[in-house]
Amino acid sequence: MLITGFPRIAIDPAICGGRPVLAGTRMRVTDVLEMLAGGATPAEIADDFPYVSEDDVRAVLAYAAQAADHPVVLAAEFRLLNLKYPSI
Repeated sequence: MLITGFPRIAIDPAICGGRPVLAGTRMRVTDVLEMLAGGATPAEIADDFPYVSEDDVRAVLAYAAQAADHPVVLAAEFRLLNLKYPSI
């Protein structure tokens, strides 16, 4: 199943335990994020994995940014920090 607004990201319970992946691959979103966090550039990732493009890497970043901004994630982070979540 492709994610609405993120056509390069898919979730399928039969692939990688239902974790988000680049559509048509078993490359998990977290794999790409970990490579970026480790200092790899989008070009290096695309060179190392021919089935991944630099646009795929940018799609992972966009998906991760949206996921990190989700109200449930934010509320959990505030709870962990023992802060009150601001009401809208």
